[in-house]
Amino acid sequence: MSLKNKNVVIGVCGSIAAYKSCDIIRGLVKLGANVESILTSNGAKFITSLTLQTLSKNKVYSGMFDILGNLEINHISLAKKADVIVVAPATADIIAKFACGIVDDLLTCTVLTSKAKILICPAMNSSMLNHKATQSNIETLKSYGYEFVVPERGKLACGDYGDGRLASLASILSVVEGLFL
Repeated sequence: MSLKNKNVVIGVCGSIAAYKSCDIIRGLVKLGANVESILTSNGAKFITSLTLQTLSKNKVYSGMFDILGNLEINHISLAKKADVIVVAPATADIIAKFACGIVDDLLTCTVLTSKAKILICPAMNSSMLNHKATQSNIETLKSYGYEFVVPERGKLACGDYGDGRLASLASILSVVEGLFL
């Protein structure tokens, strides 16, 4: 399948798995998607906007109050443009913010404004992922119609072994494609 003429906004959050967003962007572009990125302030501690811009060939957004050349409001413009918003990696923090309706940065404002399909790709330590609060937040978002890619089991950045690794590129791209069938 092709993602030609599809607009994908990818939200990159503060997780060691942020570097994997590069492969996701590359894969989406290869499938024909127009990809725009929102890099959270915590995500920027792991990866640079220049990297995301180079791979997507589009501006990377981060500031809530950055003014676009045509004076559009970023979170409204991106929310309307998106066919799907992919949050990868999605931290426990961002999942909780979405579930509680907290809009304190560009990514949360864009997601809560958008009528697009929302795909959450969690990546975090097993204890965080399996905590009752995180699981409750995931269930809340599922009830809102958000889609999830189940994280993988394996060795985590902290050295622990368990659930919480960002899903494989193939899994994420397959789910994105499936959203348009």
